[in-house]
Amino acid sequence: MDVEAMGREAQKYAWEGLFLQIHLHESEVTTLPHPSPALVLAPRMGYLPLLLPLLKPHFSSTLPPGVDTIWFEYKGLPLKCSFDLLCAEQERPWNLTVHFRGYPGNILTPCEGEDSVKWSFINSLKEAAYIVNGNCKNVMNMSQSDQVELWHSVLNGNMEAYQRVSSKLKLEKLEISRIPVRLYVWSVSKDFEDLEDAPQIDSWDQISYMNRPVEIHREEDKCFTLRDAVKALLPELFVEKTLIDEEISRIELEEESREDVAEKQRENVECCCPSDDAETKLKLVRIQGIEPKLEIPFSWVVNNLMNPEHFLHICVYVKVPQAKPLPHDR
Repeated sequence: MDVEAMGREAQKYAWEGLFLQIHLHESEVTTLPHPSPALVLAPRMGYLPLLLPLLKPHFSSTLPPGVDTIWFEYKGLPLKCSFDLLCAEQERPWNLTVHFRGYPGNILTPCEGEDSVKWSFINSLKEAAYIVNGNCKNVMNMSQSDQVELWHSVLNGNMEAYQRVSSKLKLEKLEISRIPVRLYVWSVSKDFEDLEDAPQIDSWDQISYMNRPVEIHREEDKCFTLRDAVKALLPELFVEKTLIDEEISRIELEEESREDVAEKQRENVECCCPSDDAETKLKLVRIQGIEPKLEIPFSWVVNNLMNPEHFLHICVYVKVPQAKPLPHDR
């Protein structure tokens, strides 16, 4: 398969639906027997709160009285972000729990229906345009009909319609050197080889979130790769190890015998090359459910795996000496 065909397949995969099995939380069930779960094929790059028109009819007969404010949880964790982050070993179908009551406003940002989600999307699109062009005039100057068509294409997971209208924004030029990125870093202290053995995320405190652009540095005869992009975002994961302690002074070297120097060098090798248990290691990079090799050209990733609001969402799993999140933006 050539590179262009691989790109088309990646785009199709990113836009295809994600199979969800959604259960109503037991605290909101008022009838017997319990309602069956709702089976939904939802757009991978869609927004969960927009499933309300599908889920409300399915569960309405058993809900307690009150005002509907929909939210979701996964294994007890209120959902903020993506499937790629929460499921190290990808779960099919993705089993979620839906709530219509008791919105956790101290954890989640309030969502007031489709209009709220739409304007969040448009604002993110403006932010991406500003990063790329230094202004957001192309988004601000969209006609009303184009805005409607763009939003409906995202709402319905229609890739062809989206590509047709989004091309007018001119955010996909080859000469673009600043790529809008949202980075999610999950830091764990327990090492694992198989994804099925990865520990579960049980608190958002375990996640670092970074919202920053990647500067593409073009050099002759050198390809800027996904590794280069991750290194620019998380340079602390790519620190080269020093095998000899450079702090040994010239005087010490002169005074000590060759055997003593050699012994010091061996000691320095041991202390400067930490064991696997003490080392920070990059375990996994996942974008749109795909785990691309770090050697892949970053331009291919940008062209084929960008989100509709023109941010590239990258999920990274990192093994750290202690379960302490890496530095982050909020």
